[in-house]
Parts: sequence; C-alpha cells; structure tokens
Amino acid sequence: MTMPAIVVDGVEIPEALIAEEAQHHPASSAKAAREAAGRALAARTLLLARARELALVPAPERDDAGREETAEEALIREVLSREVEAKLADRAARLRYYEANQDRFRAPDLYDAAHILFTPDRNADDAGAALHEAHVRAEEVLRRLADAPQAFADIARDVSDCPSGKAGGHLGQMQTGDLDPAVEAALAALEPGETSPAPVRSRYGWHILRLDRRIEGAVLPFAHVEEAIRLHLDSRAWVQAAGRYVRRLADDARGSGVVVSLTAEGAVGRPTLTLGQVLGADAATLAGLEAWLATADPDLLARVRAVAEADGGDVAGFVQREARAFVTEADDEAWTSLISAAQNGPDPVLAALRFMLRSKLVPPRRTRTLIRTV
Repeated sequence: MTMPAIVVDGVEIPEALIAEEAQHHPASSAKAAREAAGRALAARTLLLARARELALVPAPERDDAGREETAEEALIREVLSREVEAKLADRAARLRYYEANQDRFRAPDLYDAAHILFTPDRNADDAGAALHEAHVRAEEVLRRLADAPQAFADIARDVSDCPSGKAGGHLGQMQTGDLDPAVEAALAALEPGETSPAPVRSRYGWHILRLDRRIEGAVLPFAHVEEAIRLHLDSRAWVQAAGRYVRRLADDARGSGVVVSLTAEGAVGRPTLTLGQVLGADAATLAGLEAWLATADPDLLARVRAVAEADGGDVAGFVQREARAFVTEADDEAWTSLISAAQNGPDPVLAALRFMLRSKLVPPRRTRTLIRTV
C-alpha cells in the first residue's frame, strides 16, 4: 500500500515522516510544527540529492567532544562547503559592529553587599504562617537598625539564618547573575551605604539588604573582543548564505515539479510521478499520446480532443501546454493533491493527467434513463 505523501518545495515526503519530524519543531500549533518539519525535511532531502548529483562520498568528521557525524551530515557539510560562499566581515565591519553594540561588550557590574536572612521554619505544619513569622522577625530587625544602623554586622551574627552571618552578613564582591533576581533588583535600587527600606522576599526567605559599594562595568576594549566578534559575524554570514543556497534549491525544485522524494525509511529516492511522464517532453512520447489515451481512457480523449480542436490545436500540444502551465502555477498544495491522485489511481500518469486538465475540460454528459410507466 502506498503511503500518503505531501509535497514541500518540490520534495515528495511521506506523511508519517512529517509527523515524526514535527516532534522536533516546537511551535504555537500542530499545523505550524508540521510546516516547519516539512521545510526541514525538504531542505535536507534537496541537499542530499545535490550531493548525489555531485557524486560526493561521505567522510564523517569528529568534533572536539569526539562525536562523529553521520554519513548524511558529512554529505550536507561537504555540499555547503563546496557550493556556499559567504561574505566574511573584514576588520572595518567588525569595528562597526563593536561600536554599534557597546552594551554587549560591557563587563558586568560589581558590588559589595551584606544581608540578614530570615528563613521560614521548613518543618512547620503551616508553610504560610511560617513565612509570615519570618517576615515579622525581619521587620522587627529593620526597626532596630533604623535606630542603630552601625549594629548591622552584630545583628547579622546574632540572628541571620545565612552562613554569611558569621562574617557580619557580608556577601563579598558579587557580579550580576550571582544572586537571586529579586535580591539583585533590590540592590540595584539602593545607593552605596543604604539599607533596604523593607524586607525583600526571595525563594530562601526574607532579606534585609545593605549595599556597600557598586562598581559600574566598563566596556571591554575592541582588541579584547575582536576575535569573538569575528566568529559571531562569520557564523552569521555562513548561516545566511547557506539559507539562501537552500532557498535556491527549493525554488528550482518547485519550478521543476516534484523532483525527488523521501522513502518511508527517510532515504532519498525517485518521486512517485516524474515530470517527464506528465509533460511527454520527448517527441516519441508526444507522438504516442493520442493513441495511448484512445486505449487508456477514450472518454478523456474525446473531451481533450474537443477542447484542443476548439483552440485550433492538436491533442498532444494541448496536453503539453496545460501540463506546463500547471507546473508553472502549482503550489505545494496542488502538487500534494496531484501526487495523491496519482497514488490512488491504477494508472498514475493517467490519474495525474486527469487532475491537471480537470479545470479545462467539459464534464462528461450524464446518461439518463427515462422510465415510462404504462
């Protein structure tokens, strides 16, 4: 039994492969995931088909972690290496990127801070009540500090639930990303020497925070980041060039009809229906087209002949013209419908021909039987 297939960018793909691949393409909807899966499978297939045209032999390489490419990955890499040329950034372009993206090359802010932590009792039966009790303790300490801010270190040693309490609550020199986001946001709002006006909640409990010093991160010199910029821009250029190359392959494939297919196992093969079969591009096929139709589908031949003669042409010329018009105008959905028609008919070429010509032919007359009652 022939597997249902869809056509994406000139590639005939079994629906089962689309469903399997869609799992690797998270999207907002199942339809979007299937579309992304179809494009990914079509791109891979077109690249492998191109590797076959170039008679490439896979030579898998290993990465720094010792992982080896598959044969298909090696072929795709070789195709792209041979046929894709990216415009790499020179030093002037790297410098322009540096000057336009200063924030990306800024060292993180550094700060010295201290805190007093109040953690809720983890063994309490009522977690909410325990958290509230910790908050009450934090507020009591804040009131004490309002009268004696110089006692911060001594109070931290006495009541803080953090090991830093032994050091008077001092956290040491930190940088952005080292602490809980809520704590960092609260510290960012303080001036050096200032204590938080209210306890700050984090996943650990309640904090009383004091900012001792902040050192703004400086922009790193161009010389320090030029190599990283080069790698970033070169990588982006290669990705964009490879994308344009794959789009050209897809455009060429769509313009030629269905040029390649994937088997149920994911191997590159010949499509169900070749374009030459439908177009009858060679003289011998065109010459025998009318005789073949006379045997295969006399009714279709009669309808085709009627339209062709009305246009002042012959059967072969009319069929070839309409088939070529279909190839020029058909989108992936139309090609999918054509493949489905070919798969479901006993004669794929005849079924495809009927599908291509359906909008140009007059429907056959229905035969009615009149029953007369005596």
